[in-house]
Amino acid sequence: MGWCGHLATHLSAHPAMASLLRAAATWGLFPWRGYCSRGTQGELSKGFVEALKAVVGSPHVSTAAADREQHGHDESMHRCQPPGAVVWPQNVEQVSRLAALCYSQGVPIIPFGTGTGLEGGVCAVQGGVCINLTHMDRILKLDPEDFCVVVEPGVTRKTLNTYLRDSGLWFPTQAQTPRSAAWWPRQPPAPMLCAMARCGTTCSTWRWCCLAAGCFTPPAPAGTSGTLGLITAATLRLHPAPEATVAATCAFPSVQAAVDTTVHILQAALPLARIEFLDEVMMDACNRHSRLTCSVAPTLFLEFHGSERALAEQIERAEEISQHNGGSHFFWAKEAEERSRLWAARHNAWYAALALRPGCKGYSTDVCVPISRLPEILVQTKEDLKASGLTGAIVGHVGDGNFHCILLVDPEDAEELRRVKAFGEHLGRRALALHGTCTGEHGIGLGKRQLLQEEVGAVGMETMRQLKATLDPRGLMNPGKVL
Repeated sequence: MGWCGHLATHLSAHPAMASLLRAAATWGLFPWRGYCSRGTQGELSKGFVEALKAVVGSPHVSTAAADREQHGHDESMHRCQPPGAVVWPQNVEQVSRLAALCYSQGVPIIPFGTGTGLEGGVCAVQGGVCINLTHMDRILKLDPEDFCVVVEPGVTRKTLNTYLRDSGLWFPTQAQTPRSAAWWPRQPPAPMLCAMARCGTTCSTWRWCCLAAGCFTPPAPAGTSGTLGLITAATLRLHPAPEATVAATCAFPSVQAAVDTTVHILQAALPLARIEFLDEVMMDACNRHSRLTCSVAPTLFLEFHGSERALAEQIERAEEISQHNGGSHFFWAKEAEERSRLWAARHNAWYAALALRPGCKGYSTDVCVPISRLPEILVQTKEDLKASGLTGAIVGHVGDGNFHCILLVDPEDAEELRRVKAFGEHLGRRALALHGTCTGEHGIGLGKRQLLQEEVGAVGMETMRQLKATLDPRGLMNPGKVL
């Protein structure tokens, strides 16, 4: 189940959230004057735009059509719904003043990062103000002894790792996070968040740690049922930089063989840093897009971290398991440049898939199931994809039981859109039937409201509605995005 399903269980255990809930009762005291024009949904008055400029300065506010359209959509197939204005704050104080201003005037807020989401989460469904946080890109504090760093929301992973280069530490992607039995397999990258509540009040949420009494505690201010706050700082967990790293690809005769290998490698407790799956369609697309010469077959991408001696043993064992399942065409990349080129192809899989059908939009499914059920659902999904007549490919973080179907669709073809929607809903329900979740990492956004209700049930939905109503009584944090 996605972490939102565990929300109610953890609320009472955290004084910070309880305090925030009590404080929220007073937020309705702000006057409701409604600065959105009644003529055009989301249109902002000249006076309100001037008030925004007074907070952040004129160069950091835009009502230009190009900027608004750029911030009214992400990488998904959901249609563009632009905000009334885009604002680029430079610090926490400005974010606080912007939030208070918008709240007092009944103007919706839509936080914006890099715009690479796949669920339409940045679409301004009721207009309002888009707050672009990319100019807040400072690394605030490095604490190497406690393996953590505090960053603002505009800091990217690559920028952070460049900063950490001489510290002996690094911040891996989620798929690269070292695993051990004591850690939740999909641990969140942000142990502590500093969020700006809807009225402009700062709320530092609880610090995440390994809990013996269950799974991880979710960062509740964002993502529960629409956006409930603006993240202005995050404490990230760091890891020691590995002594040596080796990446590899291995081709298989079938999807079943590749995914069986994944399960067997995990059951053998090999300390993989990451393991990813690409079907033959995606491999063909990646070969073309990234100029690779890999076999056009279901393929696993693997990465190992550790000492030179330990890596030799891990590689030997992984090869044995892979060959037992028909794996072949091993390609090992030990030099940093080779590894980067290999993983860059995987990271660009979305754009490689889009190139399969120029002019079309991409739609990505996102489900996660227990590892033991992964071979079953992936084989069934591959068969469904072939039978659907849709153009698509499969890629996934199979070490965590998570995978995606990237479907290419003509947004002007109503019948094709219907088939894509039906395919996604069928896959989501299949994952739920296998005790998985309808969304492994992409969130709910505009497309999975019904599946969310089926996953968490009526009680879970009502709990989230009440929480959102308390934290955002006027429904202004990207209203209508989820509930």
